[in-house]
Order: sequence, then structure tokens, then C-alpha cells
Amino acid sequence: MRTTMRLDDHLIKELMDVTGAKTKTEAIHLAIAEFIRRKKLEGLKALSGKVRIADRWQELEEHELKAQEKQARRFEFQDSLS
Repeated sequence: MRTTMRLDDHLIKELMDVTGAKTKTEAIHLAIAEFIRRKKLEGLKALSGKVRIADRWQELEEHELKAQEKQARRFEFQDSLS
């Protein structure tokens, strides 16, 4: 999308220097992407302490493995009948 903007030449030059971008467009894209990434991180940090995650992954993994073993035995039994 083409957009016309009035931007400070010194800011654009500094942005290109710190990002290593070769073009103004690339520098702006990098800056916008970084800004969006940081805003998303702020949103995640704001959730800190507000979301409870059960730290039972080991118990859940053990349960899943047992279910897989049971299903595998069932298939083996069915194959032995054929």
C-alpha cells in the first residue's frame, strides 16, 4: 500500500542506521513490526498473575502415555484375533 507521509529526515536516517535497513521502506517496516511486537508483549505482561496455569504437565503426560499404551494393546489384541 502506498502512503505519503511527512517524516523527519534525521529520524529516518537514524532509524536506517540502527536497523541496518537499506531503504526507508524497509526501515519503516522493521520499526512498525518491532512496535507491534512490543505492544503484544506489554499485553502479555499485563496478564502476569491474572492467569492460572495448572502445573500438572507431568501428570497429564503420564495419563496420556497410559492411554496410548492401552489403545496399542487393544489394537494388538484385535490383530491377534484376525
